[in-house]
Amino acid sequence: MLNILYFARLRETFAMEKESLNVPATATVAGLLIELRARGGVWADALGVDKRWRVAVNQNMAEIDTPLKSGDEVAIFPPVTGG
Repeated sequence: MLNILYFARLRETFAMEKESLNVPATATVAGLLIELRARGGVWADALGVDKRWRVAVNQNMAEIDTPLKSGDEVAIFPPVTGG
């Protein structure tokens, strides 16, 4: 399982701050994002390739080809968050 965390406007848009998902068949950040976009609606819009967001895996900034494995924490957030 992956532990997915959503921050700032993504948390508000998705009406959730976290969820657990099975590791996607294509176990990379890109594969996870494709799976999330496939939900359609606000998911496809907010995580669209034309939108700005960042991803961290286990609290390290990740690239689109960063591999994922069971137990990883994946945080998805806008590039600038208030605080």
